[in-house]
Amino acid sequence: MRFFIFLLAATLHAQPDLAVVEKVSGKVGFYKFTGERTSEVKVGVYPHEIVRSLDGKSLYVTDNGILWMQYAGKGGNTISILDAATRQKTGVIDLGEYRRPHGMAVHPQTGHLVVTIENPDGLLLVDPAQRKVLRKFDVQGKSPHMVLFGPGGKRAYVSNTNSGTLASIDIATGETKLIPTGKYPQGGVLSHDGKTIYLTNAESNKIVLIDTATDKVTGEIATYTYPNRVALTPDGKTLVYSLGNEGSAVGFADVATRKETATIPLGGQPLSLTLSKDGKYAFSGIQAQGKVHVIDVAQRKIIHTITTPTDAGPDPALPLE
Repeated sequence: MRFFIFLLAATLHAQPDLAVVEKVSGKVGFYKFTGERTSEVKVGVYPHEIVRSLDGKSLYVTDNGILWMQYAGKGGNTISILDAATRQKTGVIDLGEYRRPHGMAVHPQTGHLVVTIENPDGLLLVDPAQRKVLRKFDVQGKSPHMVLFGPGGKRAYVSNTNSGTLASIDIATGETKLIPTGKYPQGGVLSHDGKTIYLTNAESNKIVLIDTATDKVTGEIATYTYPNRVALTPDGKTLVYSLGNEGSAVGFADVATRKETATIPLGGQPLSLTLSKDGKYAFSGIQAQGKVHVIDVAQRKIIHTITTPTDAGPDPALPLE
């Protein structure tokens, strides 16, 4: 009995708390893995994405200012900074003339941020310590959405959603290459060896494989409807991704065979997909329903659902590990 109690306690301790971007209410809500809401903090208007700093001490939230990327509007021009330990807002990064910040990635060596902007279209390099913009890059496309770093952080890759391209940008020189990928590219993930980017193309119903050495598409994985966010399990064998619009599911694909192996219906359109550090759990926000589904990756099933407050509008859920 004592061993069982110890095992249960260890299991619960291993399950991460979550920071959920509540897009509609303009807050970040903090939750226990089991769904208990422990606190909240107000950020900017219509926040979209959240990342953790390189040292893990801070959380950065893009204050986009517009609910949907296809909507017109001036938008916001700040990134909110939260303390990961106290879960309080500690400041903002003013982006000045650059507005509608969206996707972010943290440089693996410097801790600098790259941030996509939609007004005007572009990518910013930001120093969060100094809270200043260091440089703007030309993405050579429309509606830059999500961004990730390539191996070593030498290049940043930006999905130009309304251009059907991935911009490969040299951080040192600003040189930009365009990679045609498919219709409506969105989220991507880098393989653990750094050799391949897996990029969702929502309106092409596929995930394309891009060789980071040549910046060329080398293959694809056909998926169910509208893949938009994707993550890779720690063993590098399985892609887990959200399927939006009428798809309303989470999908799984085998990396070796390049085949979709399963889908789990969610009952509502997911806008996000994140994994716990150990890869055991996936988290997918259903903005319209005010829910975050917690999925057991091995069992391929929803194990429970977190319900957010009325009109919260949850999008990404960041595991705090």
